[in-house]
Amino acid sequence: MAENDEQKKAPEAGQVETQPEQPRVWKCGRCKCDLVTKKVELDYMGYSISHELPACPKCGKVYISKELAEGRMCEVEQTLEDK
Repeated sequence: MAENDEQKKAPEAGQVETQPEQPRVWKCGRCKCDLVTKKVELDYMGYSISHELPACPKCGKVYISKELAEGRMCEVEQTLEDK
């Protein structure tokens, strides 16, 4: 019996079968609701900027990733502090 293209082949020895990545769903630690992306206003030293971030639709808590906090936000803070 010949194997056709539609049948799945088992991975060969030493290979790992990978699954397609699912988008990560963050949940609010307080409300247990899924976070939704919404425009939030960030204030620092009298300056305000709007940015789309994951936030709880119930309590409004905003998730700021480590990458964002240590990257772009840190750069903006340094720029504002140097003024």
